Amino acid sequence: MSTTALYSRLVHAGDGATEEQMERVVQTIHETPIIDNHAHPLLKPDVIGRHPLLSIVSEAHGDAIHASVTALPHQRAIQQLSTVLGCNATWESVVAAVDERRRDDYDAWVSKCLSGLQTILLDDGLNNENDVFDFSRHDSFTRTKCHRIVRIEAVAAEIINRHCVAFDDFQPLDNVFDNMLEEFDTHIKQALSDPNVVGFKSVICYRTGLDVPRVVNIAAARKMFSDIIVSYSASSNRFHRLQHVGLNELFVHRAAVHIRDSSDKHKKPIQFHTGLGDNDITLTKSSPAHLQEFIRTYPTVPIVLLHSGYPYVRDTAYLATVYANVYADIGEVFPVVGRHGQEAIIRETFELCPWSKVMWSTDGHWFPETYLLAILQVREVLETVICDFVRNGQITWQSAIQLVQAILFGNANTVYNLGLSLSGSGIADVEKHVVSKGSKVFRPPDCDVWSAFMRDKPEPDFVRVSWLDYTALPRMRMIPFRRFDRLVRANKPVDIGITAAALGLLQSDTTVPGVTATGEYRLHPDFSSLKVGPIEGHFNINGEFREKDGSRVALCPRAQLIRAIEVSAAEGITHLLGFEIEFLLLQRTGVPKDALPGGPVFQMLPNDGHAWSTSRFYNDPALATFLRDIVKDLDSAGIEAEQVHAESAPGQFELVMPAKPPLEAVDNLLHAREIIAHRATEAGFKFTLHPKPFPQACGTASHVHMSISSTNGDGDDEAIYEQFYAGILGHLPAIMAFTYSNPVSYKRLVDSAWAGGRWVTWGTQNREAPLRKVDGSHWEMKCLDGLANPFMAMAAVLLAGLSGIVYKKELTWGDCKEDPARLTPAQRQELGISEMLPANLDNALTALEGDEELVRLIGRDVVERYATVKRAEAAALGSLTESEQRERIIEQY
Repeated sequence: MSTTALYSRLVHAGDGATEEQMERVVQTIHETPIIDNHAHPLLKPDVIGRHPLLSIVSEAHGDAIHASVTALPHQRAIQQLSTVLGCNATWESVVAAVDERRRDDYDAWVSKCLSGLQTILLDDGLNNENDVFDFSRHDSFTRTKCHRIVRIEAVAAEIINRHCVAFDDFQPLDNVFDNMLEEFDTHIKQALSDPNVVGFKSVICYRTGLDVPRVVNIAAARKMFSDIIVSYSASSNRFHRLQHVGLNELFVHRAAVHIRDSSDKHKKPIQFHTGLGDNDITLTKSSPAHLQEFIRTYPTVPIVLLHSGYPYVRDTAYLATVYANVYADIGEVFPVVGRHGQEAIIRETFELCPWSKVMWSTDGHWFPETYLLAILQVREVLETVICDFVRNGQITWQSAIQLVQAILFGNANTVYNLGLSLSGSGIADVEKHVVSKGSKVFRPPDCDVWSAFMRDKPEPDFVRVSWLDYTALPRMRMIPFRRFDRLVRANKPVDIGITAAALGLLQSDTTVPGVTATGEYRLHPDFSSLKVGPIEGHFNINGEFREKDGSRVALCPRAQLIRAIEVSAAEGITHLLGFEIEFLLLQRTGVPKDALPGGPVFQMLPNDGHAWSTSRFYNDPALATFLRDIVKDLDSAGIEAEQVHAESAPGQFELVMPAKPPLEAVDNLLHAREIIAHRATEAGFKFTLHPKPFPQACGTASHVHMSISSTNGDGDDEAIYEQFYAGILGHLPAIMAFTYSNPVSYKRLVDSAWAGGRWVTWGTQNREAPLRKVDGSHWEMKCLDGLANPFMAMAAVLLAGLSGIVYKKELTWGDCKEDPARLTPAQRQELGISEMLPANLDNALTALEGDEELVRLIGRDVVERYATVKRAEAAALGSLTESEQRERIIEQY
């Protein structure tokens, strides 16, 4: 995605469309199940190797196919297939990886390639019928059963061949013709009554062209038939290709008559191949405009014009617009046409054509990879084009959702009378399709992840589904293991109904202004976060809030980070994050709080020479066991601890986490904190993330190390990463509302204490700057503590940094290699250091609300809810004494 497109997506969401609404459109594009209204059977695994993979993105044949490797569609296919296969982006590597997937588990590979298809309508009239799966075999790869499209010419050719074989010289040819035609009529009528058949198809475009006359020349048809019978009955050759002027038109008209005259209220459609094809086609006769007279002759027969009529796209759109019985299919151009052409085809189609008349197909055939590429590309192109329609004010975001669901699902469902339900089979349905074949069961990803995770592990007692609210208070629901296991393995919903007020609660479980007890979200487990622990007998999985229709809840903190990651990836930017977990161990006084008014419930551990990185603390058996058990528990959860060391304050330690992609890094951070809290309690300590509980002791942070990379390899290019960090620095006062999210956070905001200081700046290996450059694009952010919601904090940081790349912001701050607080005003001015960080939470919230760009990036609704929660939280704390505030925060964090 270009920076211009990204800018539009992030900031200019279109007239009346918020960023969250645009995300709904994008989600609909990528999650709506597809009715593939035209495709062909797949080759059986034992014969697929006989056919060249090179033909998957080209209609060229013979010697011409070899030049296709220099075509844009082929080059795009290499990139997409290599990404899916995890191999090098060369055609040789792709072919080798495809061969390996086929050998390892052909059905599993096909299932992956066809993922997202609700059903396929199969034209099984291609040659090599013994080499392909029966149409019903394809049911095992789609969510619901597949259906047949009867090819008119294939039926006619088979009947004619039988009459050629049976013919003898004593039979009058006119009688043979009549018998043949009667047999054809019977076959069409049987197909009309067959529930497995949902339509017909003609390839007359290939044979005699689309200039079908309004009235059949029956005499010419008889003459052509007689010539065929005489010729083929005298030879041993099989008649298989109907390509005879007069006779081809006869069968197409005959089929249309039977459809028109059928008693069924719903008429089964005829598909016509139009436009795009191999060199067997006469291009000048392939425009659907030639069918205009035929369309007028059968106004009650639904007619589907396949393949956009490419290159006659506007002809197709015109006919579908002005004739009630005509529909435009926009298949096969994915993946045979280059991306710029695909976008043009979508735009040209909708210049005139109503979206209620458009449907989509893969034209997948023989190779499962043809399906895979078509599905990937149509969703990619629809996102570009349809979102532009919304941004440009041509349609509303609600209409965009209707358009996508119509062309991918609804229109084909109606035209072919399939009787499927979008709400029960797609975006709103958490139940996935499970197909059993013999003893082998192909399950959706969640079940695969769960089954692999459970291998060789003892059964826990509970599975925790966790979330982090706007106060950063960890919350969870526990599901007994056997119930959770049963639901996942049976592909039943495991989402949990949670009051919508959950994202507007304070620590006291009271709601903030504007939040009521009405409404409900669904908490969806994200199986990528599945981990053992944090205590014995528990597994944990983080959840994401969804609406009942499956769409994301914009207010969900986890969804905020996911969105930031996705938007960054669309720009070709990826990140690694590595957190430092600083925590403080306290001792409990053992005195109930109400028995000692104003007295401390938690006290600092005795200072037995405890200092930064000292070794002798480990002589304490309780501390030694505690730290050892933490690392063991992390290892059991699949989380590596890079280092553990003592920090400055008595009982203060730091655990260093490895660099991981952002979502995994935050998931690991939260899980590690829960493990530490559990082990601390077990050892008789109180664990806290309070940033500054005791004025005389060093504060506690949650520093994060960041690095960026890009798909074109220039992530460590100084110009790129400096733009990223310039974006962060430019928005840092507003970001502080998320990273220093509690009034007590600002007790740690002091100069000359290795805490990042109070000035907006950066410096190479300078721990007195909020951003410390370590090496290349690897920088450390120091103004973050454990009371922040890391999902929201890192979403704000990544989006702010990305805005720097989008706008090509300059790093106008010089490299500050000294404590900025100790510089003279003139020295700070020379380094471009002019702004101080907010002195308190209220100032930070004001900075956030006044940062219009960051508000748009995050979402105005999210910022408004966040500010409301934080101000209510601050007010509640403000009613307490300083000692009570400290005890309250230590209790909760």
